[in-house]
Amino acid sequence: MLAIFMDIEATGLDCSQHRAIDLALQVVDISSAKRLQGYQTLIKVSEEQWLKSDPESLAINGYTWEEVQKGKEPRVVGQEIITLLSSYNIKRGKSAFICQNPAFDRGFFAQIIDIYTQEKLAWPYHWLDFASMYWAGIAWQSLEQNNPFPAELNLSKNAIAEKLQLPSEAAPHRALTGVEHLISCYQALIGVEFH
Repeated sequence: MLAIFMDIEATGLDCSQHRAIDLALQVVDISSAKRLQGYQTLIKVSEEQWLKSDPESLAINGYTWEEVQKGKEPRVVGQEIITLLSSYNIKRGKSAFICQNPAFDRGFFAQIIDIYTQEKLAWPYHWLDFASMYWAGIAWQSLEQNNPFPAELNLSKNAIAEKLQLPSEAAPHRALTGVEHLISCYQALIGVEFH
């Protein structure tokens, strides 16, 4: 089973009006715990798209107009990702996308590679979220120890990292550091180390 750990930074939270500007992924063979290949790029946006940016989102990821203009065109990014994932024969049933927040990442990913192209390539359409993995572990632990499920549970990646005795994700948020932090959290939760 192959996992595609992914993180995307964007100009805001709403994929209907904001744009992806930074994408990173890491393909990992979960069966052998081997890292296969990574990818990261900035993604160019038009001035009109940039002007629709949410200032709070830009404060979190720290990107400027000048930096983003050094990125690649979305169609180029899409073709590079298709080439990369095709080289590993990424298909549903044999692989899965893993993100902290797939509801966010998947919408922005579809700006780069549309849903129908993903379907034509038979890519996984069930995206796994790390917070649910953590939640399931807490539920299992509660049942095993005959304890009630916690009344409150913070499922942010940084809160989970703290529970796993890991540092928070570096700021400002960048897709590559986001992917690496996600992988660190996953390894600590599952008890495996990728090489």
